[in-house]
Amino acid sequence: MNTYKVILFDLDGTLSDPKAGITKSVQYALQKMNIVEPDIDKLECFIGPPLHVSFAEYYNFDEENTQKAIALFRERFKEKGMFENVLYPNIALLLKSLKEQQFTLVVATSKPTVFAEQILKYFNIDQYFEHIVGSNLDGTRASKTEIIQYILDKYKEHTLDDFVMIGDRKHDIIGANNIGIHSIGVTYGYGSFEELNDSNPAHIVRSVSQLKDILMGNLECSTI
Repeated sequence: MNTYKVILFDLDGTLSDPKAGITKSVQYALQKMNIVEPDIDKLECFIGPPLHVSFAEYYNFDEENTQKAIALFRERFKEKGMFENVLYPNIALLLKSLKEQQFTLVVATSKPTVFAEQILKYFNIDQYFEHIVGSNLDGTRASKTEIIQYILDKYKEHTLDDFVMIGDRKHDIIGANNIGIHSIGVTYGYGSFEELNDSNPAHIVRSVSQLKDILMGNLECSTI
């Protein structure tokens, strides 16, 4: 069983459930652009991937309209959306336990760093993380591959085997694979088992307790 030392956590769909804040902010942006989507469940696809990818993929926005939609999204998200968010059960306890066991914890999110920092502080879990790394507000460093590489560059004393990326969407797993580190997919978030499994993670878990078992070295199976 691999013993990890530096644990990278995705934020949305992995540490917290941001559905209300993200989907309502997307809904707000679309409405401002004369697109009415009354069912926020249909906007769950925006949870996880970078916004510029989702607006282009799901609404065929060109670059100009994508940037306009992102600005409108942030207009609502900064005011209230980021706080329409709840921690998954037992996440705070998991982070506390890992920190006590001397693991190094880092947030690796496609969300802009400035928003991620505020959210973690709001939940009072920022204390557990050595670094909080997200995208830049200008849209750069948005892919998980870039974010993970940026983090690894801060820990040159470690080998690739020391790292693991935890996330709920294929982007987390693909980013880890691109860099050459292990990953753990969590199905309690917004990615399906099929989506995660097709991306070839080292492990798949369906609960925070199973995630803890793998990180603490108590579970040997590769997929659950």
